[in-house]
Order: sequence, then C-alpha cells, then structure tokens
Amino acid sequence: MIQKYNKLAILFGVFFALAACKTAPQKPEKVGQKILESIQWPDQQDVRQLVVVFNSASADHHANLLTFEKTEEGWQPVFEVMQAGIGENGFAPINEKVEGDGKSPTGIFELGKLFTYLDSADTKMAFQKTTAEDKWIDDPESENYNRYLQGETDAQSYENLLLKSDAYKYCMVIEYNTNPVVKGKGSAIFFHLNKTGNESTAGCVAITEENMLRVLKWLDPKSNPHIIMGNKDELLSGLRL
Repeated sequence: MIQKYNKLAILFGVFFALAACKTAPQKPEKVGQKILESIQWPDQQDVRQLVVVFNSASADHHANLLTFEKTEEGWQPVFEVMQAGIGENGFAPINEKVEGDGKSPTGIFELGKLFTYLDSADTKMAFQKTTAEDKWIDDPESENYNRYLQGETDAQSYENLLLKSDAYKYCMVIEYNTNPVVKGKGSAIFFHLNKTGNESTAGCVAITEENMLRVLKWLDPKSNPHIIMGNKDELLSGLRL
C-alpha cells in the first residue's frame, strides 16, 4: 500500500511540474531571442545592433527593453533587461497607429539623431544640443507634420524639444512615419528619459537616465542600430514588413 501511494505521489508531482512549466511566464531574455528568430526583414543583414521593446499585455504601458549585438554566433544580449515605459495605452497593432491614440507604434525602425540639453554626449551617434527654438511638429494639417523645425511655425500644435523637465535631456528620434510621412499616422516618437523606467508616455519609449547613458555609449551608427517594438504576441507571430 505504501508503495502504491508513493507511485501516486510521484505521478501527481510530475503532473504538477509539467503544468507549472506550461503556465510559468518565460523570462524576457528568452522572449527577446524568440522575437529575433520570428522576425525577418530585407535589410537585416546590415543591422548589427538591436534594441527590442515589448510588453505582455497589448494595452499595458510597462515594457521590457533588451539590447542585442550581432556576432559570428548570431544575436547576443548586451545588457541585462531594462524596464521601459511606452504609450499609456500600450502598443498599437502594426500599421494601426494614429495621432493622439496614446499608443506606441509596432514595427522595426531606425534610431536617428539624438537631441540633448548638454554640450556633448558620450555616444557615437549623431547629436545636437537642444535650444528653445527646436520643435517637432505634431499638427497633421501642417506641411511639416512629423518633422523637426527650428524657429517660428504656423503649425497649430508642436512639441518643444527643450522642456522644463529632464524627459528630453537625451531624446533620440525613432524613425517612425518619417520616410515617407503619412499625415495622421503618428508623430514625435522618441527614445527618451523617465524617472523610474515605469512611467507611461504619449507613444514614445522611455528609460532611466542611468540606462540611457549605457545604451548611448554602446550604440554605433556603423552597426546601423534599429529598434523593434510591439506586443510580445504580435512580434512572436512574425512581422510582415
């Protein structure tokens, strides 16, 4: 009888162990690697640095940010997982981002120029010091929609790049809807700062200054850095670009 109960205990133990394996959430590092395996795009061969940002629930503004570098052995992680804030309403499905929806776009985008409040920045990426004249136009009716502009404008709405807060102390352009520009499909999508890594944005990606400094020092334009953004499930299903 004791032997019978021991066998039953073992069987139940195996059952619950298997159930736990099926339901336990995967570590962000594993998810990031699977995302890279799932996505293919024509210019991938030229890209050797990637920032990957994803959330688990599509409407959640809390996201994981991972960094990868391409080596002879394939994509290798660079830093540990970082916490990131995205749009207050999460990620828009691919090609469904619209102006004012409070969502971050889904897709693969180049990382562009860095704007900074400082005279210099420890990065190989192109940067310029931000002034009170620097703006990013978010008025869909403006001829300069989703464009950087310095000086006067007749646009009905725009973002000042020099803020009273440190949010744009380091503010890198995510090249979403910039070439070509489609009016109303979203504007001013940046990679910038927040205080804890968890605060939501209007559609940008934001991390702490400490983490931003590490990422900026690592990024190299010779490696053609891009950012992959989206909900985990959509990215794992494979984006068709």
